[in-house]
Amino acid sequence: MGWLLLFAAGCSEIVFALSLKYNEGFTRLWPSVITAISGLGSFYLLMLSIKTLPLGTAYAVWTGMGAVGVAVLGIILFKESTDWVRMLSILMIVLGIVGLKLTHTE
Repeated sequence: MGWLLLFAAGCSEIVFALSLKYNEGFTRLWPSVITAISGLGSFYLLMLSIKTLPLGTAYAVWTGMGAVGVAVLGIILFKESTDWVRMLSILMIVLGIVGLKLTHTE
């Protein structure tokens, strides 16, 4: 259950970070509401996940998911760079997340 909560927290973190792009300094109502709700939801789900997962693992996976998700969506939505160094860096984060999952024992 902890991993499922952590996955949901990571997805919420991606929504939070993307909504920052659209709320224009909290001057647009609905993007600002989405920022607040997704941010609170992300932290809450992370908090629940660390009841059964080690803090270091959960936090690293949560931030990694957010970083990879936002980087990939930045490429798709905002036409950000896809140079090989950037793509390799994203891959290394993914490998780190997988490594943390594989080495975790409950």
